[in-house]
Amino acid sequence: MAKRVLPPQDGGGDHIEPVDLKKALEERYLAYALSTIMHRALPDVRDGLKPVHRRIMHAMRLLRLNPDQGFAKCARIVGEVMGKFHPHGDQSIYDALVRLAQSFSMRYPLVDGQGNFGNIDGDNAAAMRYTEARMTEVSTLLLEGITEDAVDFRATYNEEDEEPVVLPGAFPNLLANGSSGIAVGMATSIPPHNAAELCDAALHLIEHPDAPVTKLMDFVQGPDFPTGGIIIDSRASILEAYETGRGGFRVRAKWGQEDQGRGTWNIVVTEIPYGVQKARLIEKIAELLIARKLPLLEDIRDESAEDIRVVLVPKSRSVDPGILMESLFKLTELESRFPLNMNVLSRGKVPNVLSLKGVLKEWLEHRREVLVRRSKHRLGEIERRLEILAGYLIAYLNIDEVIRIIREEDEPKQVMMARWSLTDTQAEAILNMRLRALRKLEEFEIRTEFDGLSAEKKQIEALLASNDKQWATIKWEVANVREKYGPETEIGKRRTLFADAPEHDLTDIAHAMIEREPVTVVVSEKGWLRAMKGHLTDYSALTFKEGDSLKLAFHAQTTDKVLVFTTGGKFYTIGADRLPGGRGHGEPIRIIVDMDNDQDIVTAFIHDPKRKLLLASHEANGFIVPEEEVVANTRKGKQVMNVKAPDEAKRCIPVSGDHLAIVGENRKMLVFALSEIPEMGRGKGVRLQKYKDGGLLDLKPFTLEAGLSWQDSADRTFTRSREELAEWIGARASAGRMVPKGFPRTGKFG
Repeated sequence: MAKRVLPPQDGGGDHIEPVDLKKALEERYLAYALSTIMHRALPDVRDGLKPVHRRIMHAMRLLRLNPDQGFAKCARIVGEVMGKFHPHGDQSIYDALVRLAQSFSMRYPLVDGQGNFGNIDGDNAAAMRYTEARMTEVSTLLLEGITEDAVDFRATYNEEDEEPVVLPGAFPNLLANGSSGIAVGMATSIPPHNAAELCDAALHLIEHPDAPVTKLMDFVQGPDFPTGGIIIDSRASILEAYETGRGGFRVRAKWGQEDQGRGTWNIVVTEIPYGVQKARLIEKIAELLIARKLPLLEDIRDESAEDIRVVLVPKSRSVDPGILMESLFKLTELESRFPLNMNVLSRGKVPNVLSLKGVLKEWLEHRREVLVRRSKHRLGEIERRLEILAGYLIAYLNIDEVIRIIREEDEPKQVMMARWSLTDTQAEAILNMRLRALRKLEEFEIRTEFDGLSAEKKQIEALLASNDKQWATIKWEVANVREKYGPETEIGKRRTLFADAPEHDLTDIAHAMIEREPVTVVVSEKGWLRAMKGHLTDYSALTFKEGDSLKLAFHAQTTDKVLVFTTGGKFYTIGADRLPGGRGHGEPIRIIVDMDNDQDIVTAFIHDPKRKLLLASHEANGFIVPEEEVVANTRKGKQVMNVKAPDEAKRCIPVSGDHLAIVGENRKMLVFALSEIPEMGRGKGVRLQKYKDGGLLDLKPFTLEAGLSWQDSADRTFTRSREELAEWIGARASAGRMVPKGFPRTGKFG
């Protein structure tokens, strides 16, 4: 039976400390935030690495996994990193290691992997016990000089070892390989770039420290993604992104048209945007095909092997390949946006958003500091060696005496130091000298080495004393990197190209994304909308909710836009493909668009951008508006006619002919020229007819030469010629005269 643990008799009061909750939370959250920013999510501007990547590089160096050496199991590398430097999960370390080896993730891989390291389809790498790795040439550049006091070291988490605070970074890794991460309250996202272009920009910056970003863009054209693709942003937007450190790049897949013979063709995609998983992309396109969202596309096939090859089969040979691709760019990740947010640890300490120039400047400053530290380290080594060589020379000049002292004296070291004014280091070196070194030629070799080191010492001292010489050396180093990764090399060739997005009619692209089918749009009196399949001729079979009935119905295609005009003077635009199907009674318009409850539908019709519309209110105010100006782009609609209660919009009809016949509720008719009505984009309009009481009943535009026609209740057509209409023709805003004989009792033109 388990022993019961009793609470302390005093209630444990002595062990409880009152703490202000707000203050405690602030302290702990700040500590967590700083830890995430400094030690996990943001890269250092100097070497472009986060701590986990830096620790992997350092551990691989200690394991001597150089590019010219053999591979080691990744499990061994991960164990070394986790045990000595990075006390976190082995899987997170392995994931970071895998990414450094993926040629589709890293523009210049830092790890040379052997085995299954995943693929562009999104498949995972094999387990770490199966894969092997070693460093690449880029890694050796980043580590160059690390044993020569080039950077500071700090104690590891358990203080048993040391790790570098930053790597020497002879390669412009931050921009060349990019980085992304999410910290607390901040994030970073940097695309990969071309190393040769970065080196060219850095060389120009050394020569011209005040060069603006505009000038640097003559060298750095834009990102250079490992997966290629085409950037379609303008130079102005790329420049703004590089100047501010924030922005984004639109990247499109690279595609071409492949002739299949007999006039048929396929589209072949050979490069996809960076960061897009190919398998997921194809899956998404297939889903859209099944959902009939890509009516121009017949089929998609993945014929990829080592290279990407995605085949798109069009519906027919008459399909425009440009419009087919535009519809795919709009709906799929064949076009994606890569954000730019150059939020990095400036000087390794301060999170800061830097411009392109700022990043390159800090990298060059770091290279200068590394050069100075390596030079001082080398100078110290030379001075120590010169000191020993000077002691050797004294020993050779007095070799017999040295041998005698060593043989006869109890404290030979002290005696030699007193006899020839030797330093402790020199005396120790003489005592440790081997007998085989006592050759005649040795003195000559020592003098040669002494002279050589003395000359090198002078060079280093001159370098440390001159800023110009330091920058000249850095230029030489950067030029070497540029030569190694120049555009003529396989890895250095630019992969991402630049182009302007082709101009296509937006309407054509919109139509390309909708399956074209005939429908009949049905609008009920209470504002319920639906689209019946096919073009119906008999509307008597249509059913409605109780108390509701047919208001209007018309034929359309699913690619058409339906314009709805309401009593509040607003126009709403609804795609015919978005209307609910014919099963049931449809949906109320207020669910589809944001229409006010006190408004009703005046009319609905298919949009024709070439037409003009005549709008009229109940109080007979009206104007003409081009139909292309009434299209609304949002659910809120577009206010075109200004009406105030109790007045409301009453009529909306296409304009035709040269005259207008208008009838009021008082059964008075007026005919006047359409030219008297102004054309406006929005407004109240002008008075069309004058009433003592009542308002507008109906109106009809017509051609005066052809005469005015109307239909009575028996569907008989009556026409009045120009001469017969003479007494009704007047000026706009007149009262008019009583309607002609035979005019329908409804007061409408039919």
